Formats: sequence, structure tokens, C-alpha cells
Amino acid sequence: QVQLVESGGGLVQAGGSLRLSCAASGRTFSSNAMAWFRQAPGKEREFVTGINSSGASTYYADSVKGRFTISRDNAKNTMYLQMNSLKPEDTAVYYCAAAPRRYISMGRDDYTYWGQGTQVTVSS
Repeated sequence: QVQLVESGGGLVQAGGSLRLSCAASGRTFSSNAMAWFRQAPGKEREFVTGINSSGASTYYADSVKGRFTISRDNAKNTMYLQMNSLKPEDTAVYYCAAAPRRYISMGRDDYTYWGQGTQVTVSS
């Protein structure tokens, strides 16, 4: 069983930065691929970025490539999302997710464990 808790969301102006954290409980964190998804009002939950279990491999949606950076610290059971050059269209609830596999997947159904979400609002 893995429990995930996100933090770090908030209100920021366009062009600003935020850093999200996802703290995980459980002894399998270092065996889990992790990802960030987001869901804007009236839209489907979408993949933002993922990282494999060791942290050596990452993948980004085109919409955030070059602006967002995912990382993880397996010693601290924590994953991070550094978001720079934020845009109003980045406004959403951001969720962290863990998969019972080592390799990144973009599919929501591959992720078994989800956090409660943290709101990110970018004003223009």
C-alpha cells in the first residue's frame, strides 16, 4: 500500500514558478514509477510528466517540456515538480501518482495510487 500527499500548490502570476512535492509512505517507493497528472475544470485528467523508479529516465508532455522538471529522492520517499514560466493554461489540480512498475507510463489506468491533489492557479 502506498499513500501519497501533495503539497506546494498555490496562486502565482504568469511567468512565475512553483515547486510541488509528493511525499509517499510505504516501502515500495523506490520500485514505483511516478507521475504528475493535472485536471482543469471541465477537462479530462491529463499526463504531465513521469519518472522511472530510479529517477534516471523522465518524460514530459509537449505542453510543459522545457518549463517543468520532475525529480525524485528515493531516500526521502519524495517526488518533486519544479514548474517555471507558468502560464494561465497550467491552472489545474495537480495529482501525483504511483505505478506498480519501474517504467514510465502515460496512461492513467497504469497508476494504482493517487494523492488528493493540490490546486495550482496561474493568473494572467
